[in-house]
Amino acid sequence: MSAAASSPIHITLPDGKTLDFKRGVTGAEIAAAIGPGLAKAALILEIDGQQWDLFRPIERDAKIRIITRKDPEALELIRHDAAHVLAMAVQELYPGTQVTIGPAIDDGFYYDFARDEPFTLEDLPKIEAKMHEIVKADLPTRREVWPRDKAVKHFRDIGEKYKAELIEGIPAGEDVSLYWHGDWHDLCRGPHFATTSKIGDAFKLTKISGAYWRGDAKNAQLQRIYGTAWRDKKELEEHLHRLEEAEKRDHRKIGRDLELFTFSPEVGAGLPLWMPNGMVIRQELEFLAVQEERRDGYKRVSTPEITKEALYIRSRHLAYYKEDMYAPLDIEGENYYLKPMNCPHHHMIYLATRHSYRELPVRLAEYGHCYRYEPSGALSGLMRVRGFTQNDAHIYCRPDQAHEEFVKVMRLHARYYEMMGIKDYYMRLSLPDLTKKHNFVDEPEQWRAAGEIIRAAMKETGYPYVESEGEAAFYGPKVDFMIKSVIGTEYAISTNQLDFMATQTFNLNYIGEDGHEHPVYVIHRAPLGSHERFTAFLIEHYAGAFPTWLAPVQARVIPISEKVTDYAHTVMDKIFQTPVVNGTAGLRVDIDLANERMQKKIRAAQLQKIPYMLVVGEREAAEGKVAVRLRSGKDLGPMPLETVIERIKKEAESRVDVAE
Repeated sequence: MSAAASSPIHITLPDGKTLDFKRGVTGAEIAAAIGPGLAKAALILEIDGQQWDLFRPIERDAKIRIITRKDPEALELIRHDAAHVLAMAVQELYPGTQVTIGPAIDDGFYYDFARDEPFTLEDLPKIEAKMHEIVKADLPTRREVWPRDKAVKHFRDIGEKYKAELIEGIPAGEDVSLYWHGDWHDLCRGPHFATTSKIGDAFKLTKISGAYWRGDAKNAQLQRIYGTAWRDKKELEEHLHRLEEAEKRDHRKIGRDLELFTFSPEVGAGLPLWMPNGMVIRQELEFLAVQEERRDGYKRVSTPEITKEALYIRSRHLAYYKEDMYAPLDIEGENYYLKPMNCPHHHMIYLATRHSYRELPVRLAEYGHCYRYEPSGALSGLMRVRGFTQNDAHIYCRPDQAHEEFVKVMRLHARYYEMMGIKDYYMRLSLPDLTKKHNFVDEPEQWRAAGEIIRAAMKETGYPYVESEGEAAFYGPKVDFMIKSVIGTEYAISTNQLDFMATQTFNLNYIGEDGHEHPVYVIHRAPLGSHERFTAFLIEHYAGAFPTWLAPVQARVIPISEKVTDYAHTVMDKIFQTPVVNGTAGLRVDIDLANERMQKKIRAAQLQKIPYMLVVGEREAAEGKVAVRLRSGKDLGPMPLETVIERIKKEAESRVDVAE
């Protein structure tokens, strides 16, 4: 044995303490040396930043960290192992099923299977029970590295053609590692727990769907089984509760129930049709934006929905964005495109007149109709559409004004969120990955300067933010506002960008104090995103019970009998004629004249999530009152009509909801 092989290795712990061990020591042995509690809790080892199986030997000096269930990495590790156990259970219960790919994902895991007979929801409890058996069996895990040819032959010989194909695609020189859990094995990079029992019992299979091999519709169709896994039963139960709430709040279901929007195959996938109730929400959001933007000095413009090809060549959208645009229309021998965004058109409006340094900033705002091609599989109700209306604006400012303007934009976001009770949000600054120059304008110094302006502005606002690389717009860094609904669902709801390229491509200048032309900075911003996406978020955020100012119908008059029909109409007319300062029109009210019992009418109004139900009988008619019920079921009793009107009007104008 050489001296090097027999000499100890130095293991450095997170606190800086160094321990010596024999070469070939495992993470499990290190954890045991530190203490029995850690040995029991240890899941995976991290060596010099790389995750490592507890049972794999360590042959060099290293800095280590022992990962336990308390660490943030634990959830992904649990889910990765759970995916393997799912595949084990399926192959044990349904021999002849081929396994393909099974990763950990947000909130859970899945595995894709090739099987002639389809899985059904009735199969899931049986598979889940088998998974619990495997976990309880405490099967040991081991890892082996095989030559590529041996691994390919092995999987082909046992009928796993998909695994063989995956191995053939592994780059030369990269390990082909196989993991055994008991007698079952799978191709995997790892790492994995030392035994199956480390997964725990906080998992559940949730659904079945179709999937294509390698995500390509030209390939074989597979069956995907989804599951969720957590650290403990409490976390699992909380997640399942969130799923139940999410199902109740699904904007697609609520949108149908409340008749807000619809889709038609005759119109086309991803092209929403707004119904009267949904149009109220659109109009109120737009009126809100008009008011707030006027306060901040914006001027409204409007631009066409189709444009000549030359404009998008000049803007470079055809060079960088063509795959997201619809195919061109041939009109009189020239190519026209459906507008994917408003910015080039706003630039042309800016260029229509000359601008002095005294005029800047110029802020142009539009609710512009745009169209972008999205793959059909990516479409999802109003969240992901092909036709949308965007709360867009472009700010043309001097370089010395860019910081202050970006701060104002971010504070406008915060005003909207505060108004709508959105408290959980943060900003994500997206910078370019300049190693992928085909995706971004190759101007490194411009990227740096723009990034610094945005970063300084974000710091000044004090709102939380993170940074990411590779997701910038092709012409400049961007800030996405990430917001969470009341059940914790996170959405990228709006984008704000600092554009240094448009100045060059469109020659966007201003006349300075020296009488010469100087380039402007362009800020793209859309605090409310698109009507479609933001409305979808609000539907789920409020579960369809919109605050009074946004509710399609704010009050419903319910006469008890035909004897008070005239008074019911009088009540409705007085409410309808009440002007509202902060709205697109007066108060929104209707009347239920159906020949039904009062309680059934009240129930119908509650299902429509109407904030106020105003019940009128002979007594109310005689006294000039209405009996007020809220959609929550609370009964406020008889109240003077003027008092009720003032209450509803106050809620509508203040945009504060107290109708519960």
